[in-house]
Amino acid sequence: MEENSQGDEANNPRETFAIKDSALIAIATGRRAHDLREFRDHLFAVEPDSIYYHFWGHLLRPNFESPDFNNDFAVWAKHALHDLTLAERLGVLDPTDFENLDALRAAVIDIVEERIDECENLPYARRGDSFHFIRGQLVIFDTLSRAECPEDLVDLVPRLSLGSVFYHIIEARYRKPRRLNDFAVWIRDRGERYEALEKELEGIDPYFISLQSLRTRVADTLRKHLGEGGAK
Repeated sequence: MEENSQGDEANNPRETFAIKDSALIAIATGRRAHDLREFRDHLFAVEPDSIYYHFWGHLLRPNFESPDFNNDFAVWAKHALHDLTLAERLGVLDPTDFENLDALRAAVIDIVEERIDECENLPYARRGDSFHFIRGQLVIFDTLSRAECPEDLVDLVPRLSLGSVFYHIIEARYRKPRRLNDFAVWIRDRGERYEALEKELEGIDPYFISLQSLRTRVADTLRKHLGEGGAK
């Protein structure tokens, strides 16, 4: 995803943990699809950050309803094309299972092409329901909040904004080796005491839960290993 950052240096395991916040800006690409063939053709051509936006962007967008699926492609397939089979196949894709966005894009295209081969009459969207491909630009802010040691995170994490949760857990997977989150990377190499905590933080799958639930999951994991009082 395209980034616009302030102080966007990676957290160094030997330095303090700098808490960042983020906001997502949607950028129109001008690409629209009315049926599956147009949809497939645009999938081949769109920038990787458009794939990123349509799988992860819903987490930072205002949403007063619980969507049926976690990615925009599956939601469109159900509500605009009325193709529940396609929607379910796209809806089970977990982007954390893929090495990079191009591999995720290839999986989406495979599903769409399979559906095109199956359909005698391709479903199409009515006027006004076409799929608009969007790119996302992540704007990053330094909150000036810092953790000096892992125990400090016990108090800090429950108070993180959703933008901070997104940046340090989800966006981090595309910046870090082995697709890890910032907390696990920062805690690594801080001694045997933290090894079990690091492993459990590494194992958290961020995709099928909300940012609020993700924040709670990380906070609970920190309390489990470090205690309620944190650094106190």
